[in-house]
Amino acid sequence: MKPATAAAKLGVYLPATPEEFQAGVISRDELDELQQNPPAWLSALRKEGPHPRQVVAARLRVSTSGLARAGMTDPLTTAELDALMADPPGWLRRERASFAEVRREEQRLRERSSADEGEAAPSS
Repeated sequence: MKPATAAAKLGVYLPATPEEFQAGVISRDELDELQQNPPAWLSALRKEGPHPRQVVAARLRVSTSGLARAGMTDPLTTAELDALMADPPGWLRRERASFAEVRREEQRLRERSSADEGEAAPSS
């Protein structure tokens, strides 16, 4: 697979990976090995960053769209994320509330769908 795909599966920011990772093709076996026995560079990237947008969004508990609305397009380090979480700016509080509301609505719809399917099931 392409390095970008492998980086996404590993949850790391591709430009921060070693040159040999960026230049090569990664097999599924190599990806499995990286996931099961991460080398020092991978462990450091996962711990300290910089982190890709998906990871930043997940750690801040917002959507990637919320990051874009806030103008947060650059990868962030763990220290930067910690600083944002320690003193959340207004945009982060709003996006977290919005994201939480979307999740609650999705959960409500799932439960409603499950209940509807249960009612539609023929009784024995």
